Amino acid sequence: MDLLGAFYLFLVICLSCLILLSTWRQMQGRGKMPPGPTPLPLIGNLPQVGIKDMRKSLMKISERYGPVYTIHLGPRRVVVLCGYQAVKEALLDQAEDFGGRGKQATFDWIFQGYGVAFSNGERAKQLRRYSITTLRNFGVGKRSIEERILEEAHFLLEALRSTKGLPFDPTYFLSRTVSNIISSVIFGDRFDYEDKEFISLLCMITESFHFTSTAWGQLYEMFSGTMRYLPGPQRAAFKQLAGLEKFIKRKVKANQETLDPNAPRDFIDSFLIKMQQEKENPFSEFSLKNIVLTVLTVFFAGTETVSTTLRYGFLILLKYPQIEAKIHEEIERVIGRNRAPNMEDRSRMPYTNAVIHEFQRFCDIIPLGLARRVTRDTQFRGYTIPKGTEVYPVLGSVHYDPTQFSSPDTFDPRHFLDDNGQFKKSEAFMPFSIGKRYCFGEVLAVMELFLFLTSILQNFSFRSPVDPKDIDISPKLVGFASLPRSYEICLVPR
Repeated sequence: MDLLGAFYLFLVICLSCLILLSTWRQMQGRGKMPPGPTPLPLIGNLPQVGIKDMRKSLMKISERYGPVYTIHLGPRRVVVLCGYQAVKEALLDQAEDFGGRGKQATFDWIFQGYGVAFSNGERAKQLRRYSITTLRNFGVGKRSIEERILEEAHFLLEALRSTKGLPFDPTYFLSRTVSNIISSVIFGDRFDYEDKEFISLLCMITESFHFTSTAWGQLYEMFSGTMRYLPGPQRAAFKQLAGLEKFIKRKVKANQETLDPNAPRDFIDSFLIKMQQEKENPFSEFSLKNIVLTVLTVFFAGTETVSTTLRYGFLILLKYPQIEAKIHEEIERVIGRNRAPNMEDRSRMPYTNAVIHEFQRFCDIIPLGLARRVTRDTQFRGYTIPKGTEVYPVLGSVHYDPTQFSSPDTFDPRHFLDDNGQFKKSEAFMPFSIGKRYCFGEVLAVMELFLFLTSILQNFSFRSPVDPKDIDISPKLVGFASLPRSYEICLVPR
């Protein structure tokens, strides 16, 4: 046999071994696992999955296999939960069992099991408990953070007035404003809107978030073990995340050099003081790596999700000016023109509150939820899910569940209003997830959404450069995130 023939034989043997190994791993431990489509070697159920809209694809598969099923995303075996009942039973009724964190490959490239969001076990418990307490100490959920939001709203309104009624893309107007709230907590100060480093950071956040929602980003979720070493758009996402980490490291170092343990200035200072207090504790999770990646998590999440919800919501109001008109009427009646909004107004503004809830339901910014992982062998609906198995609680399937919302595919504030026009809660409203790993930024996000929306609409009316009937409010991308299409808006002073 010549050298070339021997090489081809070697390749065939290697490929055969990979196929056998893949098949063995996919079948291992199936036992009484939930049913699902039969996976192919190496690629799993890739042919059945529509990577351009993961939410719809996973919901479509559930029509055949039921609300709880198993799917193979490349070599990853994942249990998928669809619909309100299945998600609620898992994340709330069996919260301890489903309390682990699963994989999010793009972010895992940099987090690697550290930080508050992507860690597990004792590390996750310590960091989560501490982060919640510290954010509260710095005013989150209190009157002081409300005042900070209203102060930032003043800067936003000035920036919006500078557009002079001309069309503009609202993306970075909103992200700068929202980011400054969480920045004032974790860094102790806000950024100037024209600060070039600030704008660069926001670009890094926006572009890496965008990547996770693309078809390529979904392929990376399935085949990250190989793709992380190959050229492609994932390399740009890694570079952006690395840039954010570098910035946070620099901020932490600056705080270390000027730290006064008796007078913490921000979240970073408080974490550094906690590190000093626990330096003799061998089981402490308060380390430099965890502070950097926890701050990165809070900065990223506190910037992107609320600003994207507002941006998507504004597009919807351009599509339905009659809804905007009703919000204007409620603002006039409850708040008027002579004072700023406050959170006490929210209970007296059921329509505006319903619209904001419908923004979050319909826009469905994190449609798959953050992946979970079962913490032990778990019995669920007659199936046995082995310890360590990843779980996708598809929050989008809850928000679009026809048993919970009368017309889930339509934007309709009446989903959150009773027959008397009063605000109506829904147990199927889960934009912040539920259970032990719910988003602890919920209280801050609720305040930001209400105060920024009402502040803007108190001062401006929206106008679209294109006919409202031509506006497409379906998402541009649906992957890890659900992102709106690009658009321009005109703001007319009131």
